[in-house]
Amino acid sequence: MKIIVCGGGSVGRSIVSYLVKGNNDIIVIDKDQTRLDEIAKEYDILPVSGDASHPDVLERAGIKNADIILAVTDIDEVNMVICQVAHTLFGVSRKIARIDNEVFLDPVWGVLFNEKNIPIDLIISPEIEIAENILRILKFPGCFDILPVFGGEAFVLTLKMTETSPLADVPVMQIARGEDNLDVVVVNILRGSRCFIPQWDDILKAGDEVNLIVKKDAVYNTIAAFGLEKPTNERLVIFGGSLIASYLGAQIERDDTVVSCRIIEDDINKARQLAKDLSHVVVVHGEMMSDVILSEADINHADASIAVTSNDKDNLLASLLSSKRGVNIPLAVVNTPSYSTLMDDVGSSVLVDRASITISRLLKEIRKTKMTDAYSLSRGCAEVWEIRIDAETGLSGKKINTLNLPEGSRIVALRRGGELLYCDGSTVLQTDDDIIFYVEASVVRRAEKIFA
Repeated sequence: MKIIVCGGGSVGRSIVSYLVKGNNDIIVIDKDQTRLDEIAKEYDILPVSGDASHPDVLERAGIKNADIILAVTDIDEVNMVICQVAHTLFGVSRKIARIDNEVFLDPVWGVLFNEKNIPIDLIISPEIEIAENILRILKFPGCFDILPVFGGEAFVLTLKMTETSPLADVPVMQIARGEDNLDVVVVNILRGSRCFIPQWDDILKAGDEVNLIVKKDAVYNTIAAFGLEKPTNERLVIFGGSLIASYLGAQIERDDTVVSCRIIEDDINKARQLAKDLSHVVVVHGEMMSDVILSEADINHADASIAVTSNDKDNLLASLLSSKRGVNIPLAVVNTPSYSTLMDDVGSSVLVDRASITISRLLKEIRKTKMTDAYSLSRGCAEVWEIRIDAETGLSGKKINTLNLPEGSRIVALRRGGELLYCDGSTVLQTDDDIIFYVEASVVRRAEKIFA
């Protein structure tokens, strides 16, 4: 597949980091030559220097043969123009644009984006999606991630095992059999750099990242059973006045459970704009790592800190400083995938991986399988797909153990008639079943053929 990525910033880089793992030809367009050089040094891509909204630059990038164009520059209006040019002059079939401004996303103006007006097939809003992900983590203190499936009737819950967890050194079978009042199924385990589907006799170990399917009313009990429950997040401190912070602040102001929220921003103009836009959130202007500013933000009494600057090192440092100050949940956004490997070195800090969140929104477009929803999982090592079984799949009436699913994949759960069921090899699929399919990155192509 030939894919053109317009914009080599944090969003573009996170997309490229995932797409290069597949059998794709990736072209990256950016006006900043330094950005291009950095991306080309790290990934196997073709860099093209220039303004991606200009037809001659797109032509030079080979747009006539492109399958997908992703317009993900930092400017919404430029992304719209790129899609318009790609459609009108070059007839690109799939056009995806990053749109972050909530004005454009208002349903009132929904008619703006269609083939007759501005031809965008899929809109992604990475900053807003990251903010929504953070809000879910804050709502369920103790988890490392939580992703809705089956329309929010269940979740893929990510927990990190600790040495003090009651379920450390416990076989997976004990959890799978519903002991400790658990009603969950273990999807996979990430142990160091190894991602695998556990067998029944595999032992959960401290440091493991465990992904579970959990019904929506069992999330809190599951976190407690693993000994990971934490107090409610009533006092928050946000590092950085980014769009993520602005969106978080606006949502937090509507949350009655939050007693106080402070945003620290060292750019005076951004600080003033935030103070103007937010009514109850306190904006503190100053150097984020200054003891004086941290005291003014009352970091010592915060339940959670959220570092959302554009600099990974600043976010990680803010997270570590918060942890040393006694913050229960220090949370940091990481823009570079390599930083996600630091999970074992950051203590209790929760790292939110921009690449995983951004690419999750795109999986339905780049996979050759019709999906309801999809997520990147375990730092890009695997994916979960939500698929509707219909007549076209040819899978209705078949037992799961007859599907010849590749090793490293499995059907984990299904929803039938509103009921959530956990699956094994003897489960027979039926028309209109909604299934959760887990697949490791190395066997995605083989899995696509089964569900194509």
